[in-house]
Amino acid sequence: MRRAPLVCALALGLGLVAVPFIFGMFDRAPRGAVMLDEFRPFMTDETITTFDGYLAEMDAAEAEAQGDLRAFLAESGVVPDAGFDQEFPLVASFSEEWPAIDEDMSGLLADIGDNVENYEAVDALPPFTLFPWFFVAPGLLIAGVAGFALVRRSTGSAARWALVGLGVGLIAAPAVFQMFTRAPKGGEMIDRFRPIMERDRVQRIQGYFVTIGAAEGTLRAQALPLAQEQGGLSEADLDERFPAIRELNRDWQTIVADDTGFAAMIGAMSDNVDNYEAVDALPPFSLFPWFFVIPGVLVAGVGLISRRPTPALATVPATPARTLEPSIPQRSTR
Repeated sequence: MRRAPLVCALALGLGLVAVPFIFGMFDRAPRGAVMLDEFRPFMTDETITTFDGYLAEMDAAEAEAQGDLRAFLAESGVVPDAGFDQEFPLVASFSEEWPAIDEDMSGLLADIGDNVENYEAVDALPPFTLFPWFFVAPGLLIAGVAGFALVRRSTGSAARWALVGLGVGLIAAPAVFQMFTRAPKGGEMIDRFRPIMERDRVQRIQGYFVTIGAAEGTLRAQALPLAQEQGGLSEADLDERFPAIRELNRDWQTIVADDTGFAAMIGAMSDNVDNYEAVDALPPFSLFPWFFVIPGVLVAGVGLISRRPTPALATVPATPARTLEPSIPQRSTR
């Protein structure tokens, strides 16, 4: 086999081995795997629809507190309309902040919902923890075959076809794992999550649950019992007069305490800000298929051109035939 193509194959193999180290994949890829695992319970259309429903409950409860409940307490002579905010300051704070909270959280859910399909595409790829080895393993094989062929020249044909096979395998890998469609969707998700996965924003949204929870607790433990006691209302009457507040009271523990609840999703986002930043620091996802195809084409090409041409047989020039001239008898002079 020719030495120059083999040296090129050796360099390509070592280059593939170096890729995960150059881009920090051994640290960043496992972080991506953790993020995908912790996001999985929340990245479904059904979950996002449920969370949108919780926002609608909060909106209805806020409107009912400032409307029906406030009016009922004033009509009952329990809490004058002008004194409602002073009597229930946490409810007043919630109402004041609610328009901004609703806009921010609705936007968050819209962005996440728009990326459910992108998430599913990325999650269908091989585990992120294996990604570095998808470069190291074939790189070592290619470098090993090329290096062995350089040392043992008698293995030319086997080494050549081994390189061709490894190159074809690299070319086929993105097609087998559907990287050409899934990887760009992963890149789109990473781009769309960039304004979401900011620590300041995540912490701000976590603070919303404190504000909402304080208002919910005040309504449940103070305002409604006061209305029930002073207005002579039964539990059924409360359900009929203040259905939105009562619904929020019933669902609040699920919203904040359930492992797959709304607050749990925000907690998962907060826990994975660093992991997201690690994934975002990787090369663009749309390039990953080409990290296999281009080296694969080069390795297969090197294998095909590495055969040493067969020396041509030496030709012996033909000896020209001697021309025999007819002998003419000499006439005697005698």
